[in-house]
Amino acid sequence: MTRRTWLAALLLTATACTGGGASPEQPVAGPDEHRIVVASGRDVTDGIRQRLIDAWNARQAPGGYRAALVELPGSADQQRSQLLGALQSGSSSYDVVNLDVTWVPEFAAAKLVQPLPDDAVRDPADLVGPVDETSFWGGERYAVPFNSDVGLLYYRRDQVGGELGPVVTWAGVQRYIDAVRGKRIPGWEAGWTTQLAPYEGRTVNAIEAFASAVEGLEITDGKGRYRATEGQLAKGVEELRARTAEVLPRAYTSNESDSLSDFTQGKTTFLRNWPYAYPALSQTFKGALGVTQLPGKAVLGGQNLAMTRSVSGEKAARTADLIRFLTDADSERCLLYAGFAATRESSYRATTRCTYVDTSGSESTGESPDRWSPEQERFGRDVLLPALRGAVPRPRTPLYGALTQTFTEELAPLFTSGADPAAVAKALDEALRRELP
Repeated sequence: MTRRTWLAALLLTATACTGGGASPEQPVAGPDEHRIVVASGRDVTDGIRQRLIDAWNARQAPGGYRAALVELPGSADQQRSQLLGALQSGSSSYDVVNLDVTWVPEFAAAKLVQPLPDDAVRDPADLVGPVDETSFWGGERYAVPFNSDVGLLYYRRDQVGGELGPVVTWAGVQRYIDAVRGKRIPGWEAGWTTQLAPYEGRTVNAIEAFASAVEGLEITDGKGRYRATEGQLAKGVEELRARTAEVLPRAYTSNESDSLSDFTQGKTTFLRNWPYAYPALSQTFKGALGVTQLPGKAVLGGQNLAMTRSVSGEKAARTADLIRFLTDADSERCLLYAGFAATRESSYRATTRCTYVDTSGSESTGESPDRWSPEQERFGRDVLLPALRGAVPRPRTPLYGALTQTFTEELAPLFTSGADPAAVAKALDEALRRELP
């Protein structure tokens, strides 16, 4: 595949992550007691979710249950609204919903999904700890991690003089930026870029800065109630301002696609983005690309599979079997090959194989179905898995939609008018106290 083709695929994937792209699959019409309908956002890989569902279907007895995937259109917020409306109205045929990790408390508290039986998850001890914690609410398991996500730091090895170590600080990043600036590289504009447009990307970057500035910070408690202090938020705002001092100006209006494009065009040395960018970026830059854990704390992303409240009886048992299959070690290895972050420790071992589907034609990895390249194995083992183990969740609350909107709005003056960080922290604290119980 040519560099241009890889870049086009990369930017299409980034657009899909923020709600762009093609029309969704049409839902299967009409009731069918032997059909299990899985509702999910658009698959930004080459269809690995559908192929895993096809693999489960192939294992079922003739005339038995079959699963069907329905892909929802729009951005993540639009998909959330569609799922809420469908499940609250009772008109939905959805049996399994693929929830963003931040939605689990909301759907559980609203009783739109049900606690899962023990047999819905295979070998729970194998799940990466922080990743699995996003599946619970109120002490009960409402979901099983399907694919994960975590912030990573990509960089130009040819500009910084080699490979960075596994533990990088923002002070260290600044020193590299200062050195690169002195080289006067054509087309270079700033040290790094990220996603600071007024959407979820801004909240993610803020939580990463806040959690880095205040060890053990808990913005919400176990019941979703606000518990941070103005002083803690002030430290977080100061950290966010400090680390964005060297950011590309366009980052303030950038999403994943924009920041990827700027990094690929050579405008910056560093890029904060998600694991899905690695396969295509590594093809684009070859040995000039480096990737390491994000300095400080990185935020968890990803999706979890949950069973809707209406499923019962034999169908509930078969649905639990489907969830167990889609989230076991072999399925997770297949998801890893396709460009997702796997949720299981064992899926990062070279001895684990993707045996359920043939991924030999995957454009996401370019590898055969039963192996990664040595470089990809190192990426999974030495960068991605440790990053997941050390990641932090976004605040867990049934009112997450209100929380993220508050972050987006109240942090805007920091980026648009250079507002005093103390004033921004005070306004943010007051707004969160209004929005959260």
